[in-house]
Parts: sequence; C-alpha cells; structure tokens
Amino acid sequence: MDLEKLENTFRALDRKEFIGPSLRGMASINAPLPIGYGQTISQPTLVLEMTALLNPEPEHRVLEIGTGSGYQTALLSPFCATVYTIERIEPLLKQAQVRLERLGYENIEYRLGDGSLGWPEEAPFDRILVAAAASKIPPALLEQLGTPGRLIMPVGEREHQDLFLVVKDKNGKLTQQIVTQVAFVELVGPYGWENNKI
Repeated sequence: MDLEKLENTFRALDRKEFIGPSLRGMASINAPLPIGYGQTISQPTLVLEMTALLNPEPEHRVLEIGTGSGYQTALLSPFCATVYTIERIEPLLKQAQVRLERLGYENIEYRLGDGSLGWPEEAPFDRILVAAAASKIPPALLEQLGTPGRLIMPVGEREHQDLFLVVKDKNGKLTQQIVTQVAFVELVGPYGWENNKI
C-alpha cells in the first residue's frame, strides 16, 4: 500500500468525530478512550500501525471484527474495495453506520453479530483485522482468510496480549509473528474468553 497516502489519510481523519462530546477535548491524546458499553476507541498510533501491517490494496475485500466507533473502519475504507465490518453491540453499530455514512464512506457493509464466526457468506477475505482479543485466533477466521491473505489480531490473556500478524501464502501455508504488546477489549462468542479461559 501507499504508506505516504496512509499517513496523510490518518492525519486528516478527525478522531473527534468518533467519540462522545464529553471526551472530544481528549481526542488528540494517543490513548484508548471509552465509547460506551464497555468498549473503547483504540489509540491512534495503534490504529495506524495495524492498518499498515494489514497492507490492504485497492482490489481487496477486508473483514473487520469489532466496528466500535468506526474509527478503524474509516481508515481502512480508502485503501480497499470493500470493508465488511461486524459489531455485536447494536447501538454501537447503528451509531457507527450513521457516522460513517454522514462522513461520506460508501464502500462499507455492516453486520450485527458474533465476529468470532466471521462472515462466511462473503468469504474469502483478502485481509482480516480483529479489534478484540481472545486466547486464540478463531478457526473460522483462518478458514475465511483468502489465499494469499493477512490477518491481524491481539491474542493472549485478558489484561495484556501480543499483537499477531498471520500471513497465508499462495499455497495456503500460515506463518505468524508477534508485532508488539497491546491491551484490547475482549472478543465475545464461541471463541471468546468465556468459552476459552486461560
């Protein structure tokens, strides 16, 4: 992807649009902020880093697990053909959709549901970004990752995780690497912590 374009798009993306009025004075702080329902908007530099690592291209179909405020969705949108974004909390999904449509983003498909199961009807995906953590990567997401493809997801314990980058080559072989240490909200569903306790 064009990293200069990514940097410019990131700088132009106003984080104030994605948080509540009471927190807008903190929008420029490089830290996660609450968005309600026990969820957060990630720190800006991490959103940028995850997008760069995902390396989406203009023809790609990207699956995003955890729409949240729509901030990460908005950064992905200009760099791929379609973003398929899933959120399990209905009010957050509705707010994000209204917000993103108001801001002019048109290549986004929205789904209310369990992100740990992916979006099988639309698979395979060239890229998958998971903005919630679990003790392991859900098998359904690995199955729905295209060949070749890239998946990025925080994996570990509830308090802290490793950010994993998984690459599937043209033959379907998977390799993974740990990029950095992070702390994300938990993935909920069959592959979330309540069913896969460490």
